[in-house]
Amino acid sequence: MSPSLDAQAAAQLLYLEADCLDRRRWDAWLALYTEDACFRIPTWLDEDTPADDPDRCVSLIHYASRAGLEDRVWRIRSGLSVASAVLPRTAHAVHNVRVGEVAPDGEVTVHSVFHVDLFEPRQRAVQVSFGHYAHRLRAVDGRWLIAGKTIVLMNDVIPTMIDVYSV
Repeated sequence: MSPSLDAQAAAQLLYLEADCLDRRRWDAWLALYTEDACFRIPTWLDEDTPADDPDRCVSLIHYASRAGLEDRVWRIRSGLSVASAVLPRTAHAVHNVRVGEVAPDGEVTVHSVFHVDLFEPRQRAVQVSFGHYAHRLRAVDGRWLIAGKTIVLMNDVIPTMIDVYSV
């Protein structure tokens, strides 16, 4: 039996994810995802249409499963990622959380708006990212986990690289 999911419970999960990213609690962040979770940031096909097929269109980021996220976290921790040698400080704000569609398999899509302030120590610069999240949540062993996350980045022309922790 699946636990109930209302907007408040959905919001708490999204807030927890944001907090894990801001505090660099990588293991806790990964634990929020199912093994088959897809994480992606699509590009834009035109001014109004984000790409909807990661197999046919370029994505800014696309991990087809949690294994890709685990590999990314390993690279961040190992120091082998030059781009993450000095991690930026981030503050994620998630709001306008709305429980949306329930799929026949019981997964629930949760829509929200995000705003991330990022301080880049190397450049001594602040950057802002904002856009829309669509999380697909799945009940697993009595709790909700993230089975998919799509990030539609509204300011997709930015002066730095994008990583899992910066959006």
